[in-house]
Amino acid sequence: MKVTIIHPSELGPSELDQWRAWQATRLEGQNPFLAPEFTLAVGRARPGARVGVIEDGGRVVGFFPHEIRGKVIGKAIGAGISDCQVVLHEPGFDFDAMALIRACGLPVWEFDHLLADQRPFQPYHTEREGSPLLDLRDGFEAYLQQRRAATKGSIKAALRKQRKLAREWGELKFEYDTRDPELLPTLMRWKSAQYRRTGMMDRFEVSWIRQVVEELAASRAPGCAGVMSALYAGGRLVAMDFGLRGGPILVDWFPAYDRAASAYSPGLQLALLMAEAAAASGVHQIDLGKGQAEFKDTLKNAELMIATGRVERSRSVALARRVHLRLVPTLRDTIRQIRTR
Repeated sequence: MKVTIIHPSELGPSELDQWRAWQATRLEGQNPFLAPEFTLAVGRARPGARVGVIEDGGRVVGFFPHEIRGKVIGKAIGAGISDCQVVLHEPGFDFDAMALIRACGLPVWEFDHLLADQRPFQPYHTEREGSPLLDLRDGFEAYLQQRRAATKGSIKAALRKQRKLAREWGELKFEYDTRDPELLPTLMRWKSAQYRRTGMMDRFEVSWIRQVVEELAASRAPGCAGVMSALYAGGRLVAMDFGLRGGPILVDWFPAYDRAASAYSPGLQLALLMAEAAAASGVHQIDLGKGQAEFKDTLKNAELMIATGRVERSRSVALARRVHLRLVPTLRDTIRQIRTR
């Protein structure tokens, strides 16, 4: 196995075509975060973005998108905003994870949304978690009937709230894949306020994240296209969602809603309307992203197993990194407590 390290911008047309062809070999591989367009967008915003081009017997057999942060730490490409990670390779190719990290010159490589079934990295998993999915392959009506039966009234209650919202706020209007240029800045403001309110890092204060999101919002690439959905009541915007679509997969990336409408569960209303429209447009799966939330439990009818972990080649770097990772949550908790006093 030979690995050549390049910047994403150095990928040629034939390599990009091969990348997309390997994505298409399985449904999960078509996740937009695994598309070359996502790596290219991160590469334009992050100087440490890299792609390991893997060769075997003189043939290109795989691509390993990653980043170098803090000069020595290897991370998954777009770490912090990427909800799916993997090494793309031709079917049947096997590799040694430690050898790959060594060939890339990385003392440590960390991942937090890696497809758990990628065998070479399984010895390095520290945690596995199911990322909730909406499986829409049988159509929206079949999905809705299944969730009505499984949720013991939660879906029925949500639909009642939807009718109540229309009565009390005015006629509902839903837009799927809208190109309204005013919505993304509004969503960023709403999300920033939510991050500050909950003591979380405001992603949209980070310039490279804003750049990537804004670029992908304008993208119409089949493998990684921005999709904005919006719900209005009586002409007032009450909920919106910015996601990414890769062929049959739609990722629910940045949802937001008007807190004044919270009694009506506007996020859940939007998700159901979005699922119906997405299924009609050919989407087979909506990925809600990992993490516990009541609305995810209500909506999900499948899961994708993803893994967190690290491959450690340098003991000294790995030890320093572990100390750093133990201290960061303590510092964040302290900052959160100060902000909420």
